[in-house]
Amino acid sequence: MSQKSGARFTEKQGYYLAFIHTYAHMFGRPPAEADIQRHFRVSPPSVHQMIVTLERNGFIRRQPGVPRSIEILVPPENLPILEWLGIRTSKSL
Repeated sequence: MSQKSGARFTEKQGYYLAFIHTYAHMFGRPPAEADIQRHFRVSPPSVHQMIVTLERNGFIRRQPGVPRSIEILVPPENLPILEWLGIRTSKSL
C-alpha cells in the first residue's frame, strides 16, 4: 500500500508523522504507541485512532501483530519540523 495519490495530511497528522520519523531516526526503530502517547500526552485510544487513520490514508504501513512495525510512506522532506530540528533526510530509514 502506498500513499494515496493527492492525499494531504493535516497539521496534527504531520506532527505525528514527524515524531515517528524522528524517533526511528534517533533510536533505530519505530516508536511503540506508548512512546507516542507519552510524547503527545494523549490517551492510548487517541494514539491508536491516529495510527489507524494514518494507515487508512496511506501515510504509514504496519505489519499486523508485529510491535514497532510502523513504516512512514511519506517522503521525509514533506514532513513538518524536520528542517527546524536540523535532521537531514537519508535513504537509510
